Amino acid sequence: QVQLVESGGGLVQPGGSLRLSCAASGIIFSWYTMGWYRQVPGKQRELVARITSGDSTNYADSVKGRFTVSRDNAKNTMYLQMNSLKPDDTAVYYCNADHTVLSRDYWGQGTQVTVSS
Repeated sequence: QVQLVESGGGLVQPGGSLRLSCAASGIIFSWYTMGWYRQVPGKQRELVARITSGDSTNYADSVKGRFTVSRDNAKNTMYLQMNSLKPDDTAVYYCNADHTVLSRDYWGQGTQVTVSS
């Protein structure tokens, strides 16, 4: 059974930082492209950051320079370091594991991030 479990969300003031974690089980983690997505009510889920099995990364323009995605294959865990947070970053953040060749795509349950004073 595949599980992706996000943690680290919460309430933070503008300009603050949070670190999200996504712990994976039931997959060969190192094979997968891992991604962070976010969604606010009434809007489509959007890509925030992604890291491939070869550690290539890409980011949404809105978070470049502020967020950093990383992975630890030994711990089957992906991270998102979020700095200089803005109210517009408020959303539910979801972890995704994707393997195009195997046609496998998995999602976590999400963790709420709220940026507010």
